[in-house]
Amino acid sequence: MNTLTVDRTISIRGLFRISRPINLLMVGFAQLMTAYFLVRTTTSGLPVFHDYKLYLIVISTILITAAGYMINDYYDVKIDYVNRPQNVVVGKGIKRRVVILLHTILNFTAIGLGYLVSPTIALINFGAAFLLWLYSNQLKREPFIGNFTVALLTGVSIYLIGFYFQKSELLVLTYAIFAFFLNLIREIIKDIEDRQGDRKHGCRTLPIVIGFRRTKSVIFLIAAVFVCAILVVTFKLNRPMIFIYFGGLGIFFTYFMYRIYIADRKDHFTKLSAMAKVLMLVGTLSMGLL
Repeated sequence: MNTLTVDRTISIRGLFRISRPINLLMVGFAQLMTAYFLVRTTTSGLPVFHDYKLYLIVISTILITAAGYMINDYYDVKIDYVNRPQNVVVGKGIKRRVVILLHTILNFTAIGLGYLVSPTIALINFGAAFLLWLYSNQLKREPFIGNFTVALLTGVSIYLIGFYFQKSELLVLTYAIFAFFLNLIREIIKDIEDRQGDRKHGCRTLPIVIGFRRTKSVIFLIAAVFVCAILVVTFKLNRPMIFIYFGGLGIFFTYFMYRIYIADRKDHFTKLSAMAKVLMLVGTLSMGLL
C-alpha cells in the first residue's frame, strides 16, 4: 500500500515537472492579456472575454505547449542525463509509453478544440503540434533552425488572438515580434547552457557548430535586429506611452546583453535564461498601458 502511494506521488510530481506549469501559465496569461488589452471587443462589438472561443484558443494553445514539452523530454532523456540528471522524469517518474500517450491525447484534444473555433484555428493547431514534434525529433539538433521554430511558434501564439478577432493587428504584431526575438535569444542561450550533453549525443547546435564566442556574436546580431524591429513598429504605432515603456525596458535589456557578454559558465546561462523569462513577463504587462 505504501509503495503504491509513493509511486503515485512520484508520477504526479513527474507530470507537473514534465509539463512546465509555470511556462504554461505564462503562455495563457500572455494570450489573455492580448485579448483584454489589445483586442478588447469582438467584431460584433461584444467584450472579447464574453466570447467562449477565446478560452478554447487559450486552452488549446496550452495543451499543445504542454504536449511539446513532453515530447521534447521524451526525445532528450539521454541528453538530460548529462545536462540536468536531477530533473529527468521520462523513464523515472513517468513511463515512456505514458508520455507518448499523453502527448497524443493533448494534441488531438487541442486540434478538436481548435475546430470548435474554426477550421483555420484547427489547422494552425495541427501545424504547431507537428512542428513541435519535428523540433523535438530532429530540428533542435540542427543549428539555428530549431531555435527559430520555437521562437516563431511563441510569436504566433500572441498574434493568433489578434488574427482571429481581427483587431489591432499592428499592435498585436509588436508584441508578437517582442516574444519572437526574446524567445529566439533565450533558446540560443539554452543551447549554450546544454552544449556538453548536446555534443556528447551528436547534436549540431550553434555553440557546437560555430563555437561558444561566435554564438554570442549571433545573439548580439539578433538583439540589434530586435531593437530595430521594435523601434520601427512603435514609431508606426505613434503611441508615446508604449515608446517610453519600451525605452525603459531597453535599460534592463542592455543589462541583460551585458550579462551575456561576460557570461562564461553554465550557471551564468541558467540565470540568463530566467532573466529572459522576466523580460517577457514585464513586456507582456506593458499591454495594460495601452
